[in-house]
Amino acid sequence: MTARDARQTDVAEVIANGGVIAFRTDTFYGLGVDPFNAAAVARIRELKGRDENKPVLLLVSDAAFVERVIAERSEIFARTAEKFWPGPLTIIGRAVAGLPSEITAGTGTVGVRLPADDNVRALVRACGGILTATSANPSGREPARSAAEVAGYFPRRLELIVDGGEVTATEPSTVLDATVSPPRIVREGVIRREEIEQLFA
Repeated sequence: MTARDARQTDVAEVIANGGVIAFRTDTFYGLGVDPFNAAAVARIRELKGRDENKPVLLLVSDAAFVERVIAERSEIFARTAEKFWPGPLTIIGRAVAGLPSEITAGTGTVGVRLPADDNVRALVRACGGILTATSANPSGREPARSAAEVAGYFPRRLELIVDGGEVTATEPSTVLDATVSPPRIVREGVIRREEIEQLFA
């Protein structure tokens, strides 16, 4: 089902019942489930045909929720979060012990982002403060930029597609591994390498 004006209570109910939603994130459309529901996360992997060795990134509605998924904020994590959050930077940290292996893919780490988009944060907050946000596309295909593209990728296979309009982003989030020193840029996206390197120069 695709809904332009889906109520947050309806979206939250789908998530609470272990369903999969698609929603516009601060970059592209993403697939959202409760990250602590291993069966729901497994559905995402099945939908995407995803390599089991790739962790699933998470969005948080507020910085306070980070401690639910990150075991300990390193100095590097804290400095980059203070500088670039809210914003399109996904920071990888050590995962808490209770996070399902379906999220971490056995790496012991997880990537987290605090979006700058108020509407995205409100939706995530309504769903408990943390949602998965892996891109809404089969593995190897381009990220979906609209609800219609999501529906084309996953016909009748999602509980709800929240139509947030077409995305304006042209690049994905930058991904930074904050578990190593110096930090390692895993993927350069909206935030440029130079900006991060200047912070640790």
